[in-house]
Amino acid sequence: MQATPQDEERRSPGRRRLLVALVAGSAALGGVLVLLPWERSPAPASPAPGAQALTAVTTGVPAALPDLAALIDERERHLRQRPKDARSWAVLGTAYVEQGRRLADPEYYPRAEQALRTSLRVRPGNNPDALAGLAALANARRDFPAARTWGEAARKAAPRRWTTYPLLIDAYSGLGDHEAVGRMLDRLTKLRSGPAVLARTAAVYRDRGWREDAAATLSDAVARAQAPAERAAYLERAGQLAWERGDREVALRHFEEAVRLDPDQRAAQAGQGRALAALGRTTEALNAYRAALARQPRPEYALELGELYEHLGLAEAAGVQYDLLRERVRKAAAGGGDEELVLGQFEADHGDPAQAVRRLRAEWRRQPGIAVADALGWALHRAGQHEEALRFAVRATDPERGGGVRSALYAYHRGMIERALDKRGPARRHLQEALRINPYFSPSRAQEARAVLAELGEPPVDEMPDFTES
Repeated sequence: MQATPQDEERRSPGRRRLLVALVAGSAALGGVLVLLPWERSPAPASPAPGAQALTAVTTGVPAALPDLAALIDERERHLRQRPKDARSWAVLGTAYVEQGRRLADPEYYPRAEQALRTSLRVRPGNNPDALAGLAALANARRDFPAARTWGEAARKAAPRRWTTYPLLIDAYSGLGDHEAVGRMLDRLTKLRSGPAVLARTAAVYRDRGWREDAAATLSDAVARAQAPAERAAYLERAGQLAWERGDREVALRHFEEAVRLDPDQRAAQAGQGRALAALGRTTEALNAYRAALARQPRPEYALELGELYEHLGLAEAAGVQYDLLRERVRKAAAGGGDEELVLGQFEADHGDPAQAVRRLRAEWRRQPGIAVADALGWALHRAGQHEEALRFAVRATDPERGGGVRSALYAYHRGMIERALDKRGPARRHLQEALRINPYFSPSRAQEARAVLAELGEPPVDEMPDFTES
Protein backbone atom coordinates (compact mmCIF):
# COMPACT_ATOMS: atom_id res chain seq x y z
CA MET A 1 0.00 0.00 0.00
CA GLN A 2 1.34 3.45 -0.92
CA ALA A 3 2.23 5.67 2.05
CA THR A 4 0.32 8.92 2.55
CA PRO A 5 2.05 12.29 3.07
CA GLN A 6 1.06 12.08 6.76
CA ASP A 7 2.88 8.76 7.08
CA GLU A 8 5.95 10.32 5.49
CA GLU A 9 6.02 13.14 8.06
CA ARG A 10 6.62 10.54 10.74
CA ARG A 11 9.57 9.00 8.95
CA SER A 12 13.17 9.93 9.61
CA PRO A 13 14.87 12.72 7.59
CA GLY A 14 17.19 10.12 6.07
CA ARG A 15 14.22 8.11 4.89
CA ARG A 16 12.70 11.23 3.29
CA ARG A 17 15.94 11.94 1.44
CA LEU A 18 16.00 8.37 0.13
CA LEU A 19 12.45 8.68 -1.18
CA VAL A 20 13.29 11.92 -2.95
CA ALA A 21 16.32 10.29 -4.55
CA LEU A 22 14.18 7.41 -5.77
CA VAL A 23 11.61 9.80 -7.26
CA ALA A 24 14.33 11.78 -9.04
CA GLY A 25 15.83 8.53 -10.32
CA SER A 26 12.52 7.49 -11.83
CA ALA A 27 12.33 10.88 -13.57
CA ALA A 28 15.74 10.28 -15.12
CA LEU A 29 14.31 7.12 -16.67
CA GLY A 30 11.45 9.05 -18.26
CA GLY A 31 8.95 8.97 -15.41
CA VAL A 32 7.03 11.91 -14.03
CA LEU A 33 8.69 13.88 -11.26
CA VAL A 34 6.55 14.38 -8.16
CA LEU A 35 7.92 16.93 -5.71
CA LEU A 36 7.15 16.13 -2.10
CA PRO A 37 5.55 19.15 -0.42
CA TRP A 38 8.14 19.62 2.29
CA GLU A 39 11.18 19.55 -0.03
CA ARG A 40 12.52 22.86 -1.39
CA SER A 41 15.31 21.54 -3.59
CA PRO A 42 15.17 22.48 -7.29
CA ALA A 43 13.73 20.04 -9.84
CA PRO A 44 16.26 17.72 -11.45
CA ALA A 45 17.37 18.15 -15.02
CA SER A 46 15.30 16.78 -17.89
CA PRO A 47 15.92 13.16 -18.88
CA ALA A 48 18.87 12.52 -21.14
CA PRO A 49 18.03 12.39 -24.87
CA GLY A 50 18.57 8.62 -25.03
CA ALA A 51 16.21 8.10 -22.10
CA GLN A 52 13.59 10.33 -23.72
CA ALA A 53 13.79 8.38 -26.96
CA LEU A 54 13.66 5.07 -25.09
CA THR A 55 10.40 6.13 -23.47
CA ALA A 56 9.04 7.21 -26.86
CA VAL A 57 10.13 4.12 -28.77
CA THR A 58 8.82 1.67 -26.19
CA THR A 59 5.47 3.44 -25.84
CA GLY A 60 4.80 4.02 -29.51
CA VAL A 61 4.92 7.82 -29.59
CA PRO A 62 6.96 10.06 -31.93
CA ALA A 63 10.52 10.81 -30.83
CA ALA A 64 12.85 13.67 -31.76
CA LEU A 65 15.54 12.79 -34.27
CA PRO A 66 18.49 13.86 -32.09
CA ASP A 67 17.09 11.77 -29.22
CA LEU A 68 16.71 8.78 -31.53
CA ALA A 69 20.32 9.16 -32.67
CA ALA A 70 21.45 9.26 -29.02
CA LEU A 71 19.43 6.15 -28.19
CA ILE A 72 20.80 4.26 -31.18
CA ASP A 73 24.37 5.19 -30.27
CA GLU A 74 23.84 4.16 -26.62
CA ARG A 75 22.27 0.78 -27.53
CA GLU A 76 24.94 -0.02 -30.10
CA ARG A 77 27.66 0.58 -27.49
CA HIS A 78 25.73 -1.40 -24.87
CA LEU A 79 25.27 -4.39 -27.19
CA ARG A 80 28.94 -4.54 -28.06
CA GLN A 81 29.48 -5.34 -24.38
CA ARG A 82 26.31 -7.42 -23.82
CA PRO A 83 25.31 -9.09 -27.09
CA LYS A 84 22.87 -11.44 -25.34
CA ASP A 85 20.53 -8.64 -24.21
CA ALA A 86 17.42 -9.51 -26.22
CA ARG A 87 15.41 -6.49 -25.12
CA SER A 88 18.16 -4.06 -26.14
CA TRP A 89 18.31 -5.69 -29.58
CA ALA A 90 14.56 -5.17 -29.89
CA VAL A 91 14.81 -1.54 -28.76
CA LEU A 92 17.67 -0.91 -31.20
CA GLY A 93 15.74 -2.47 -34.08
CA THR A 94 12.62 -0.45 -33.33
CA ALA A 95 14.70 2.74 -33.07
CA TYR A 96 16.20 1.98 -36.49
CA VAL A 97 12.66 1.64 -37.88
CA GLU A 98 11.65 5.02 -36.50
CA GLN A 99 14.87 6.66 -37.69
CA GLY A 100 14.40 5.25 -41.18
CA ARG A 101 10.78 6.39 -41.26
CA ARG A 102 11.58 9.93 -40.05
CA LEU A 103 14.45 10.32 -42.51
CA ALA A 104 12.73 8.44 -45.35
CA ASP A 105 15.95 6.41 -45.48
CA PRO A 106 15.21 2.73 -46.25
CA GLU A 107 18.84 1.82 -45.57
CA TYR A 108 17.89 1.67 -41.89
CA TYR A 109 15.37 -1.10 -42.50
CA PRO A 110 17.79 -4.01 -43.15
CA ARG A 111 19.67 -2.98 -40.00
CA ALA A 112 16.37 -2.94 -38.11
CA GLU A 113 15.47 -6.39 -39.37
CA GLN A 114 18.86 -7.79 -38.40
CA ALA A 115 18.62 -6.36 -34.88
CA LEU A 116 15.05 -7.58 -34.37
CA ARG A 117 15.79 -11.08 -35.64
CA THR A 118 18.88 -11.19 -33.43
CA SER A 119 16.59 -10.42 -30.49
CA LEU A 120 14.40 -13.37 -31.48
CA ARG A 121 17.42 -15.67 -31.77
CA VAL A 122 18.64 -14.64 -28.32
CA ARG A 123 15.15 -15.06 -26.85
CA PRO A 124 13.01 -17.22 -29.17
CA GLY A 125 10.03 -17.35 -26.82
CA ASN A 126 8.15 -14.68 -24.86
CA ASN A 127 9.61 -11.82 -26.87
CA PRO A 128 6.74 -9.49 -27.80
CA ASP A 129 9.20 -6.57 -28.06
CA ALA A 130 10.89 -8.08 -31.09
CA LEU A 131 7.63 -9.29 -32.65
CA ALA A 132 6.08 -5.84 -32.34
CA GLY A 133 9.26 -4.29 -33.75
CA LEU A 134 8.99 -6.54 -36.81
CA ALA A 135 5.35 -5.46 -37.22
CA ALA A 136 6.44 -1.81 -37.09
CA LEU A 137 9.14 -2.54 -39.66
CA ALA A 138 6.66 -4.22 -42.00
CA ASN A 139 4.28 -1.25 -41.72
CA ALA A 140 7.14 1.15 -42.49
CA ARG A 141 7.93 -0.93 -45.58
CA ARG A 142 4.22 -0.94 -46.55
CA ASP A 143 4.18 -4.73 -46.27
CA PHE A 144 0.82 -4.98 -44.56
CA PRO A 145 0.37 -8.78 -44.77
CA ALA A 146 3.67 -9.24 -42.91
CA ALA A 147 2.71 -6.51 -40.44
CA ARG A 148 -0.51 -8.36 -39.67
CA THR A 149 1.36 -11.64 -39.16
CA TRP A 150 3.98 -10.16 -36.82
CA GLY A 151 1.44 -8.00 -35.02
CA GLU A 152 -0.88 -10.92 -34.34
CA ALA A 153 2.08 -12.93 -33.05
CA ALA A 154 2.95 -10.07 -30.70
CA ARG A 155 -0.67 -9.86 -29.56
CA LYS A 156 -0.77 -13.58 -28.84
CA ALA A 157 2.45 -13.33 -26.82
CA ALA A 158 1.20 -10.35 -24.77
CA PRO A 159 -2.54 -9.67 -25.24
CA ARG A 160 -2.55 -6.72 -22.83
CA ARG A 161 0.42 -4.96 -24.41
CA TRP A 162 -1.39 -1.87 -25.72
CA THR A 163 1.35 -0.69 -28.08
CA THR A 164 0.73 -3.69 -30.37
CA TYR A 165 -2.77 -2.54 -31.30
CA PRO A 166 -1.84 0.65 -33.21
CA LEU A 167 0.48 -1.53 -35.33
CA LEU A 168 -2.40 -3.88 -36.10
CA ILE A 169 -4.70 -0.96 -36.90
CA ASP A 170 -2.18 0.24 -39.50
CA ALA A 171 -1.80 -3.26 -40.93
CA TYR A 172 -5.52 -3.96 -41.21
CA SER A 173 -6.15 -0.49 -42.67
CA GLY A 174 -3.59 -1.22 -45.38
CA LEU A 175 -5.32 -4.53 -46.09
CA GLY A 176 -8.76 -2.92 -46.31
CA ASP A 177 -10.12 -4.98 -43.40
CA HIS A 178 -12.12 -2.27 -41.66
CA GLU A 179 -14.00 -4.63 -39.37
CA ALA A 180 -10.67 -5.76 -37.93
CA VAL A 181 -9.61 -2.12 -37.57
CA GLY A 182 -12.70 -1.52 -35.45
CA ARG A 183 -11.98 -4.54 -33.25
CA MET A 184 -8.37 -3.47 -32.69
CA LEU A 185 -9.42 0.08 -31.84
CA ASP A 186 -12.00 -1.18 -29.32
CA ARG A 187 -9.37 -3.32 -27.66
CA LEU A 188 -6.84 -0.49 -27.62
CA THR A 189 -9.18 2.01 -25.99
CA LYS A 190 -10.11 -0.52 -23.29
CA LEU A 191 -6.45 -1.06 -22.44
CA ARG A 192 -5.13 2.49 -22.59
CA SER A 193 -5.97 6.18 -22.77
CA GLY A 194 -3.74 9.18 -23.42
CA PRO A 195 -2.57 11.27 -26.38
CA ALA A 196 -1.11 8.41 -28.44
CA VAL A 197 -4.39 6.50 -28.24
CA LEU A 198 -6.39 9.65 -29.03
CA ALA A 199 -4.25 10.28 -32.12
CA ARG A 200 -4.75 6.71 -33.31
CA THR A 201 -8.51 6.98 -32.67
CA ALA A 202 -8.64 10.21 -34.67
CA ALA A 203 -6.97 8.49 -37.63
CA VAL A 204 -9.64 5.77 -37.63
CA TYR A 205 -12.39 8.37 -37.37
CA ARG A 206 -10.89 10.21 -40.33
CA ASP A 207 -10.88 7.03 -42.42
CA ARG A 208 -14.55 6.49 -41.57
CA GLY A 209 -15.42 10.00 -42.73
CA TRP A 210 -16.14 11.34 -39.23
CA ARG A 211 -14.13 14.51 -39.76
CA GLU A 212 -15.51 16.57 -36.87
CA ASP A 213 -14.97 13.71 -34.41
CA ALA A 214 -11.47 13.17 -35.79
CA ALA A 215 -10.58 16.86 -35.43
CA ALA A 216 -11.92 17.08 -31.86
CA THR A 217 -10.12 13.91 -30.78
CA LEU A 218 -6.87 15.02 -32.35
CA SER A 219 -7.18 18.41 -30.66
CA ASP A 220 -7.33 16.58 -27.33
CA ALA A 221 -4.23 14.60 -28.27
CA VAL A 222 -2.32 17.80 -29.07
CA ALA A 223 -3.37 19.38 -25.77
CA ARG A 224 -2.29 16.36 -23.72
CA ALA A 225 1.00 15.59 -25.48
CA GLN A 226 4.08 16.39 -23.40
CA ALA A 227 7.24 16.10 -25.52
CA PRO A 228 7.66 18.66 -28.33
CA ALA A 229 8.23 15.98 -30.99
CA GLU A 230 5.04 14.17 -30.01
CA ARG A 231 2.99 17.36 -29.96
CA ALA A 232 4.44 18.38 -33.33
CA ALA A 233 3.47 15.04 -34.86
CA TYR A 234 -0.13 15.43 -33.74
CA LEU A 235 -0.22 19.04 -34.93
CA GLU A 236 0.92 17.84 -38.35
CA ARG A 237 -2.01 15.42 -38.43
CA ALA A 238 -4.37 18.20 -37.33
CA GLY A 239 -3.02 20.32 -40.18
CA GLN A 240 -3.65 17.50 -42.62
CA LEU A 241 -7.25 17.18 -41.41
CA ALA A 242 -7.76 20.92 -41.85
CA TRP A 243 -6.21 20.76 -45.31
CA GLU A 244 -8.48 17.90 -46.35
CA ARG A 245 -11.56 20.02 -45.58
CA GLY A 246 -10.15 23.06 -47.41
CA ASP A 247 -9.22 25.19 -44.38
CA ARG A 248 -5.98 26.55 -45.84
CA GLU A 249 -5.17 29.11 -43.15
CA VAL A 250 -5.93 26.75 -40.26
CA ALA A 251 -3.87 24.02 -41.88
CA LEU A 252 -0.95 26.37 -42.38
CA ARG A 253 -1.03 27.49 -38.73
CA HIS A 254 -0.94 23.88 -37.54
CA PHE A 255 1.92 23.03 -39.89
CA GLU A 256 3.94 26.09 -38.89
CA GLU A 257 3.50 25.38 -35.18
CA ALA A 258 4.56 21.76 -35.72
CA VAL A 259 7.79 22.88 -37.42
CA ARG A 260 8.42 25.44 -34.68
CA LEU A 261 8.17 22.72 -32.03
CA ASP A 262 10.19 20.18 -34.00
CA PRO A 263 12.28 21.53 -36.90
CA ASP A 264 12.70 17.94 -38.12
CA GLN A 265 8.93 17.59 -38.68
CA ARG A 266 9.30 17.35 -42.47
CA ALA A 267 5.77 16.10 -43.09
CA ALA A 268 4.57 19.44 -41.68
CA GLN A 269 6.94 21.28 -44.03
CA ALA A 270 5.45 19.43 -46.99
CA GLY A 271 2.04 20.34 -45.59
CA GLN A 272 3.12 23.98 -45.58
CA GLY A 273 3.93 23.58 -49.26
CA ARG A 274 0.39 22.36 -49.98
CA ALA A 275 -1.29 25.10 -47.98
CA LEU A 276 0.93 27.88 -49.31
CA ALA A 277 0.37 26.80 -52.91
CA ALA A 278 -3.40 26.88 -52.31
CA LEU A 279 -3.05 30.39 -50.86
CA GLY A 280 -1.21 31.56 -53.98
CA ARG A 281 2.10 32.01 -52.14
CA THR A 282 3.94 30.01 -54.74
CA THR A 283 7.56 30.90 -53.98
CA GLU A 284 7.09 30.07 -50.30
CA ALA A 285 5.37 26.82 -51.27
CA LEU A 286 8.29 25.75 -53.44
CA ASN A 287 10.75 26.56 -50.65
CA ALA A 288 8.73 24.55 -48.13
CA TYR A 289 8.63 21.50 -50.39
CA ARG A 290 12.37 21.78 -51.06
CA ALA A 291 13.09 21.98 -47.33
CA ALA A 292 10.99 18.87 -46.68
CA LEU A 293 12.66 16.92 -49.47
CA ALA A 294 16.16 17.94 -48.41
CA ARG A 295 15.87 15.98 -45.15
CA GLN A 296 13.01 13.56 -45.82
CA PRO A 297 13.05 12.73 -49.54
CA ARG A 298 9.76 10.83 -49.66
CA PRO A 299 8.62 9.99 -53.20
CA GLU A 300 5.12 11.41 -52.58
CA TYR A 301 6.65 14.82 -51.76
CA ALA A 302 8.63 14.68 -54.98
CA LEU A 303 5.43 13.87 -56.88
CA GLU A 304 3.57 16.80 -55.31
CA LEU A 305 6.40 19.22 -56.00
CA GLY A 306 6.80 17.93 -59.56
CA GLU A 307 3.10 18.45 -60.21
CA LEU A 308 3.28 21.97 -58.81
CA TYR A 309 6.21 22.77 -61.13
CA GLU A 310 4.26 21.29 -64.03
CA HIS A 311 1.23 23.42 -63.17
CA LEU A 312 3.51 26.47 -63.24
CA GLY A 313 4.80 25.51 -66.68
CA LEU A 314 8.25 24.47 -65.40
CA ALA A 315 8.51 21.10 -67.15
CA GLU A 316 12.28 20.71 -66.68
CA ALA A 317 12.07 21.30 -62.92
CA ALA A 318 9.15 18.86 -62.75
CA GLY A 319 11.26 16.24 -64.53
CA VAL A 320 13.98 16.57 -61.89
CA GLN A 321 11.44 15.75 -59.18
CA TYR A 322 10.06 12.80 -61.14
CA ASP A 323 13.59 11.42 -61.51
CA LEU A 324 14.01 11.80 -57.74
CA LEU A 325 10.76 9.91 -57.23
CA ARG A 326 11.97 6.98 -59.33
CA GLU A 327 15.30 6.94 -57.48
CA ARG A 328 13.60 6.92 -54.07
CA VAL A 329 11.34 4.06 -55.15
CA ARG A 330 14.40 2.07 -56.21
CA LYS A 331 16.11 2.76 -52.89
CA ALA A 332 13.00 1.71 -51.00
CA ALA A 333 12.89 -1.59 -52.92
CA ALA A 334 16.56 -2.20 -52.11
CA GLY A 335 15.71 -1.78 -48.41
CA GLY A 336 12.74 -4.14 -48.63
CA GLY A 337 10.20 -1.32 -48.94
CA ASP A 338 7.13 -1.13 -51.16
CA GLU A 339 6.46 2.18 -52.93
CA GLU A 340 4.41 0.66 -55.73
CA LEU A 341 1.41 2.79 -54.81
CA VAL A 342 3.11 6.14 -55.35
CA LEU A 343 4.93 4.84 -58.42
CA GLY A 344 1.62 3.66 -59.88
CA GLN A 345 0.06 7.06 -59.17
CA PHE A 346 2.97 8.74 -60.94
CA GLU A 347 2.88 6.44 -63.98
CA ALA A 348 -0.88 6.87 -64.39
CA ASP A 349 -0.63 10.65 -64.79
CA HIS A 350 2.91 11.31 -65.99
CA GLY A 351 4.27 8.07 -67.43
CA ASP A 352 2.83 4.83 -68.78
CA PRO A 353 -0.78 4.15 -67.62
CA ALA A 354 -0.61 0.53 -68.77
CA GLN A 355 2.43 -0.02 -66.56
CA ALA A 356 0.59 1.71 -63.72
CA VAL A 357 -2.28 -0.77 -64.12
CA ARG A 358 0.10 -3.74 -63.99
CA ARG A 359 1.82 -2.48 -60.86
CA LEU A 360 -1.36 -1.53 -59.06
CA ARG A 361 -3.16 -4.77 -59.92
CA ALA A 362 -0.34 -6.65 -58.22
CA GLU A 363 -0.55 -4.29 -55.26
CA TRP A 364 -4.34 -4.78 -55.04
CA ARG A 365 -3.97 -8.58 -54.99
CA ARG A 366 -1.45 -8.31 -52.16
CA GLN A 367 -3.00 -5.60 -50.00
CA PRO A 368 -6.39 -4.28 -51.13
CA GLY A 369 -6.61 -1.03 -49.20
CA ILE A 370 -8.76 1.96 -50.12
CA ALA A 371 -5.83 4.05 -51.39
CA VAL A 372 -4.89 1.24 -53.77
CA ALA A 373 -8.50 0.94 -54.97
CA ASP A 374 -8.56 4.63 -55.86
CA ALA A 375 -5.16 4.54 -57.58
CA LEU A 376 -5.97 1.40 -59.58
CA GLY A 377 -9.32 2.81 -60.66
CA TRP A 378 -7.65 5.97 -61.90
CA ALA A 379 -4.89 4.06 -63.68
CA LEU A 380 -7.49 1.91 -65.46
CA HIS A 381 -9.32 5.09 -66.53
CA ARG A 382 -6.10 6.63 -67.84
CA ALA A 383 -5.48 3.39 -69.76
CA GLY A 384 -8.94 3.62 -71.35
CA GLN A 385 -10.60 0.85 -69.31
CA HIS A 386 -13.39 2.99 -67.91
CA GLU A 387 -15.97 0.35 -66.95
CA GLU A 388 -13.55 -1.58 -64.74
CA ALA A 389 -12.13 1.72 -63.48
CA LEU A 390 -15.53 2.72 -62.13
CA ARG A 391 -15.82 -0.44 -60.05
CA PHE A 392 -12.63 0.45 -58.18
CA ALA A 393 -13.59 4.14 -57.89
CA VAL A 394 -16.90 3.12 -56.32
CA ARG A 395 -15.00 0.85 -53.92
CA ALA A 396 -12.79 3.76 -52.85
CA THR A 397 -15.77 6.02 -52.15
CA ASP A 398 -18.32 3.53 -50.78
CA PRO A 399 -18.69 3.85 -46.98
CA GLU A 400 -20.23 0.37 -46.80
CA ARG A 401 -17.00 -1.12 -48.15
CA GLY A 402 -14.57 0.95 -46.13
CA GLY A 403 -14.33 3.96 -48.45
CA GLY A 404 -15.75 6.43 -45.98
CA VAL A 405 -12.85 8.89 -46.01
CA ARG A 406 -13.91 12.34 -47.29
CA SER A 407 -11.32 12.71 -50.05
CA ALA A 408 -11.65 15.39 -52.70
CA LEU A 409 -9.20 13.49 -54.90
CA TYR A 410 -11.18 10.25 -54.71
CA ALA A 411 -14.43 12.08 -55.55
CA TYR A 412 -12.70 13.85 -58.45
CA HIS A 413 -11.39 10.56 -59.82
CA ARG A 414 -14.84 8.99 -59.67
CA GLY A 415 -16.45 12.00 -61.33
CA MET A 416 -13.96 12.03 -64.18
CA ILE A 417 -14.40 8.31 -64.78
CA GLU A 418 -18.19 8.75 -64.85
CA ARG A 419 -17.83 11.60 -67.31
CA ALA A 420 -15.80 9.31 -69.61
CA LEU A 421 -18.70 6.83 -69.44
CA ASP A 422 -21.17 9.62 -70.28
CA LYS A 423 -22.79 9.31 -66.85
CA ARG A 424 -23.37 13.03 -66.73
CA GLY A 425 -25.48 13.24 -63.58
CA PRO A 426 -23.19 11.15 -61.35
CA ALA A 427 -20.14 12.89 -62.86
CA ARG A 428 -21.58 16.29 -62.01
CA ARG A 429 -22.43 15.23 -58.46
CA HIS A 430 -19.01 13.79 -57.69
CA LEU A 431 -17.06 16.67 -59.21
CA GLN A 432 -19.17 19.10 -57.19
CA GLU A 433 -18.54 16.95 -54.13
CA ALA A 434 -14.79 17.10 -54.71
CA LEU A 435 -14.87 20.89 -54.74
CA ARG A 436 -17.14 21.02 -51.69
CA ILE A 437 -14.79 18.79 -49.71
CA ASN A 438 -11.72 20.85 -50.60
CA PRO A 439 -11.81 23.49 -53.34
CA TYR A 440 -7.99 23.62 -53.33
CA PHE A 441 -7.16 19.89 -53.31
CA SER A 442 -4.87 20.21 -56.34
CA PRO A 443 -3.86 23.27 -58.39
CA SER A 444 -4.41 21.51 -61.73
CA ARG A 445 -7.14 19.00 -60.87
CA ALA A 446 -9.40 21.50 -59.08
CA GLN A 447 -9.10 23.73 -62.14
CA GLU A 448 -10.00 20.83 -64.41
CA ALA A 449 -12.97 19.86 -62.23
CA ARG A 450 -14.40 23.37 -62.60
CA ALA A 451 -13.86 23.30 -66.37
CA VAL A 452 -15.63 19.94 -66.72
CA LEU A 453 -18.53 21.12 -64.55
CA ALA A 454 -18.91 24.15 -66.82
CA GLU A 455 -18.92 21.84 -69.82
CA LEU A 456 -21.55 19.59 -68.22
CA GLY A 457 -23.73 22.60 -67.45
CA GLU A 458 -26.73 22.66 -65.17
CA PRO A 459 -28.62 19.42 -64.62
CA PRO A 460 -31.74 18.94 -66.75
CA VAL A 461 -35.12 19.24 -65.11
CA ASP A 462 -35.61 15.48 -64.84
CA GLU A 463 -32.40 15.26 -62.74
CA MET A 464 -33.52 17.97 -60.31
CA PRO A 465 -34.76 16.77 -56.90
CA ASP A 466 -38.51 17.08 -56.28
CA PHE A 467 -39.10 19.07 -53.10
CA THR A 468 -42.90 19.20 -53.41
CA GLU A 469 -44.95 17.41 -50.81
CA SER A 470 -47.08 14.54 -51.90
